[in-house]
Amino acid sequence: MYQWLVWFHIISMVSWFAALFYMPRLFVYHAENRDNEGFVQVVKVMEMKIYKYIGLPAMWATVLSGGVLAYRLGFEGGWLHAKIFLVVVLMGYFLSLGVMRKKLLEDRCEKSGKFFRVYNEVPTILLLAIVALVILKPF
Repeated sequence: MYQWLVWFHIISMVSWFAALFYMPRLFVYHAENRDNEGFVQVVKVMEMKIYKYIGLPAMWATVLSGGVLAYRLGFEGGWLHAKIFLVVVLMGYFLSLGVMRKKLLEDRCEKSGKFFRVYNEVPTILLLAIVALVILKPF
């Protein structure tokens, strides 16, 4: 059963990161094409579907399966505490994407495409750190 749980956790994480990587890219297109109403309407639908139907369920599946795995490990090891902290930061980042999505939906977001290009790098940095902690277990 443990290996199936690890499998589910990894699949959930990959799905969550798909949303984490794609949402800010859609925000770039949205911000840079504000004057193209037809295009923006299509992007708004894509943003909503990726956030609500892929990102949110995948985030909760990742967090819940990770919680069960951490419980089975006994929450031992500084690496696990560091990983949990980074996952909480990642959850905050994802929820911030939801806030920005709502602002973009209501045409109240003034962030530029350049801002979203830079903001898109946050999950990459967190992914590198989280995977390093899991594999190397430095503390």
